[in-house]
This record gives sequence, C-alpha cells and structure tokens, in this order.
Amino acid sequence: MQSLFALSRKRILLAGLLMFSGVLAGLAQESRPVNYADVFDKKEVMIPARDGIKLHTEIYTPKGPGPFPIIFERTPYGISAPDKGYSRSLSRYADMIPEGYIFVFQDIRGRYGSEGQFVMNRPIHDPADGKGADESTDAYDTIEWLVKNVPRNNGRVGMDGISYDGFLVTMGMIHPHPALKAVSEQACMGDTFLGDDFFHNGAFRLSYGFEYVALLESSNENFSFAFDRFDVYGWYLRLGALSNANEKYFHGAIPTWNNFVAHNSYDDFWKKHAVAYGLRETTVPDLNVAGWWDQEDFYGPMFTYENLEKSDTQHLNYLVVGPWNHGGWGHGPGNTLGPIPFGSDTAVYFRQKVEAPWFAYWLKDKGTLPLKEALLFQTGTNIWTAFDAWPPKEARPRNLYFRENGALSFDAPQSDSTNDFDGYISDPAHPVPYRQRPVDRTYPEDHPGSWYTWLVQDQRFVDERPDVLTWQTGELTEDLTVAGNVTAKLFTSTTGTDSDWVVKLIDVYPEKYPQDWKLSGYELMISDEIFRGRFQKSMEKPQPLQAGAVTPFTIDLHTANHVFKKGHRIMVQVQSSWFPLYDRNPQKFVSNIFEAKASDYQTATQHVYRSKTYPSSVEISVLPAGVGTTPARQ
Repeated sequence: MQSLFALSRKRILLAGLLMFSGVLAGLAQESRPVNYADVFDKKEVMIPARDGIKLHTEIYTPKGPGPFPIIFERTPYGISAPDKGYSRSLSRYADMIPEGYIFVFQDIRGRYGSEGQFVMNRPIHDPADGKGADESTDAYDTIEWLVKNVPRNNGRVGMDGISYDGFLVTMGMIHPHPALKAVSEQACMGDTFLGDDFFHNGAFRLSYGFEYVALLESSNENFSFAFDRFDVYGWYLRLGALSNANEKYFHGAIPTWNNFVAHNSYDDFWKKHAVAYGLRETTVPDLNVAGWWDQEDFYGPMFTYENLEKSDTQHLNYLVVGPWNHGGWGHGPGNTLGPIPFGSDTAVYFRQKVEAPWFAYWLKDKGTLPLKEALLFQTGTNIWTAFDAWPPKEARPRNLYFRENGALSFDAPQSDSTNDFDGYISDPAHPVPYRQRPVDRTYPEDHPGSWYTWLVQDQRFVDERPDVLTWQTGELTEDLTVAGNVTAKLFTSTTGTDSDWVVKLIDVYPEKYPQDWKLSGYELMISDEIFRGRFQKSMEKPQPLQAGAVTPFTIDLHTANHVFKKGHRIMVQVQSSWFPLYDRNPQKFVSNIFEAKASDYQTATQHVYRSKTYPSSVEISVLPAGVGTTPARQ
C-alpha cells in the first residue's frame, strides 16, 4: 500500500507539473492579459521586523511542486493593485515567471500597508543600538521569515529593484542574510548630494526634489502636488526664492525638504545617506544596471559599480548599461527613446538574455553567466559591446579645446592673451529651460510626460539664446569612439560671487540624414552635468567665488560608450542655468540658498576662457578602432 501510494502521489505531482508548465508556456508566448490566479497561490502577510514593526508583504507561490527560489522586491510606491487583485510588479517579471520563482513584494516601513515611520533613503542605524532597524535589517528579517515559512522554497533568495527599489537592494547587500544569493540593483541612488535625485555637485534639483518629496511625504501613499498650470517652468519662476516653498506650500511639514534647508552642503547627513557609507565591498553577486539617458539616477549605479570594483576580489560585481531612460529596461521593447532609434529591442534583450539568465544561474544552478564583466550598448552604432573592465583600459584621453569663432578642436589654442574668452549675461529672471517648453510636471497622471525623454531632446531649442555658448567641430572624416570618462575642464570668471556652470557634450547629426529625415541636424546630448560654483574648493565648506578672477573648474560629465559617426559634428554647450530642473543660483554668495531672499538674485557677466594660459576643454576617452571592444552575442 505504501509503494502504491507513493507511485500515485508521484503521478499526481507529474500531472500537476505538466499542467503548470503548460500555463507558464502560454504566459511566455502570449501577450494577452494573464490571470495570475492560474499560475500562483497568493498570500498576504504582515512580517515582523526585529523592533516589532510589521511589514506588509504579498507572496506569490507557483502552483507547481517546486522547490522554487524566491525573488524579493521592496518598494515605497505600494505593492498592491486592488483593481487587479495582484501586485503591480508581477508584470515586470513576465520573462522570469515561466522559469518558476516565488515572487515576494513588500511595502517598506511607513508606506502603504506597512507599520512604522517612513524615512527617505533611511541610513544605516547606529551599530551601538542593538535594537536598531534600517532597510538592511528589514530585508534580513524578511528573508529569515520567508525561508522558514514559505512552503516549497529552495532556500535561495534574489533581490531585484529599480530606482528607490534598487537602493533597497543595495541596503539588502549590507550584512546580507546567508540565503541572499544574487541581487540586481538597477538605477539605484548612490549619493543624492553629489549626483542623483536631489543635488548634482551641490546644485539643487528643484522641480524633481519639490515634486518627489511631496509625492512620498505628504501621506503614507503617493501624492500628486496640484499645480495650477500646465507649464511648470512659469510656476517655479513665480515661486521665486526657494524660501517660499515652505512659506507658501510645505509649512515645515515635509521632513526631507526641511533636511534640504538644514543640510545645504555635503555634510555628514548626506554622507550617511549615501550607499557607500554602508556598502563597501561586494558580498553578493551584483548586477548593476544603468541607462545612458537616465533622467534621475545615472550617477548611482555607475558609482556603486565603480566603488565595489575596488574590492571585488571574488569577481561578484557586474555592469550593464543600455540606451534607456530611468527604468526603461523594465518594460516595453526598448527599440527607441523619443525619436532616437536603436535598431533592436534592447529592453527585451536585457530581460530575456541578461536578467533572467542572471538569476537562473545563481538561484537555480541553470545555464551560464550572461556576461563576463561589463556589457554596454554602444550608441551611435547601436550594438551591444562587452568589456573586461569599465572604463576600458585601452581608451586614451584626448582634449577637445574651445577655440575662437565657436570652433571646437583637438588642437590646443596657441594665443597667450588673457582676453581670449566668450561671454554672456546670466539673468536669474530669465533662466535657460532644461527642455523645450511647455515643461510639464515630473510624473503626470493624465498624459505621457516629456520628463521621461528630455535627455534625448533636440538641443537646437536653445541654439539662439544669447546666454548659451556653443563650440563645434567640422564634419568628422572618420568615426570617433568615446569609451569611458568625459570631463569638462573650464576656466571661467563671473562678476558675481557664486555661479552655476552647465556643460553638455552633443552629437550633431548631418543636415542631410536620409536614414531618418526628422533627425537631420539633430543635436543629441551624450554627456552632461552641472556644477555649483560655491563648491569649487570644497563640497563640505562652500565659499564665495572671487568676482572677476579666472577660476578653474573640473566637472565630471560621467561616462559614455558612443561613436560619433563620420559626417557628424561634436558640439559643446556651456550655460549657467537649467531651469526648473535646477534652482536658480542667486549669483551672489549667500550662506544658504534655501533661505535666500528675492533681492539676493542678480545678473552676472560670465566669461569662458580659451587661451594657451586658460585652455578650456572637454576631455574624452577615445578608443582606437577595433581595440578593447567585443560585440556581444545577440
């Protein structure tokens, strides 16, 4: 009887497995809406953290016999989709569901269904506090509960997430649970003062910062600030001095805005909120993912990869960069961004050929690793390329020098005159828009917003502004491959005592472009960044600039993997405002711009020098033809 029972049970399990496989195969092949009730058993629980706070969690276990690994995602944005009955995140994993995973989604503390108080980018707790909790301990405690209480799990957990969810992945890597076997931090915030969501080199990201803190801190659910006009460029201009934000709207009730005011330089507050403060070595295999035109967090994943690479003796640190905006790899085909075509479905390629095999390798012992080290899409040629290291060691620096009459040249200027400069008047009352007006809100609910594609917007919309300087090469006679770091080296002066400097490296398409006529003469940004002058000597201790003095600035324009094609031109633009993405610099040094008065904002005359003595330039990393790059398998 015992053997007959065992045989019958085996047949039942086999039949169940075949039926489950059939459902999953249909899921993989069909584009119609999926009834997840046919695939998963759903369970909703409140998982206790070590300090007693309970975290709202949804668990989706496949109906097959298992055992299955766990894919774990944490978020502040709400996991439930009440109108659908399942987590809004499940659809992102359509290419992994057929492989058989238990999917777990969790509201972080203080958000939606979870208890406790929400803290933006919650830092690591004081180690002296034995009962302290943070995002790292919450991840650990949840994984501990999951492996003990979720039936048919195989004891292995992977964490995945984009943006804030990616930040939560990096927190899970700090003192990781032993069951955490693989992670993919994607578009995570690495340092929100130096280069991510809230500040770039000390310049405050006004429209994003204002709208995002209102979104997360007005209540425990997402909140949309009610603007009274479509073009928020005009709204933010009428807001006036930054001090009006609290006086007129927030009234001291938004904690992160108050932190902006209280911590307006790179002090310990910002350093303790940075990923590198707690995550100093690679403890779990990590797939860092970034998008070349990520409008929110390009700095973070590149910084995290670079920082972890320093101590990666076990080769657990990997990098993927594609031609995407923020999170653009997580949905859709990825064959275009705005009007820019990429020649293939790059997002589908990532999800099917990189992300899914990555987790299958580490969590299921299946297949081989989908990359050796760094896999980067090369824009301009539209091919995936593989490198043994990033930035590539084979690249060599070359300087593009600003020359007279708007020329940009690899030949350095020879004039010793200190009067060789180009100039403009920067007026805070008429700031340069960062994208074509009208500038709609960051996350519109009723229309597809331009925020998602502004980094690929044609820069000709500022060509005729007198407060934007432009230099460009002649038509290139051969392809030029930039692979690695891009750095602006400016020599400037201002009649004020503070100033912003914005630098953009641009690919100018030929005026006749029959491949796609709408791209004729197109000016496509490849690298860009802003630097706030008061931090020229120190990010920790801002100081006034000396009015009229020539001052050097080195501005990291980050990294690129781009081919400027034969017949194209290379352009550099410099300006002193980028509004309302960045707040207006008063151009008069004040101790705290968040407390500046309207009378502090003043015009200034800006000079950018281009002589032998002051050779302003943009340094690019040039890769010799056919060296160091291997086309990836498609």
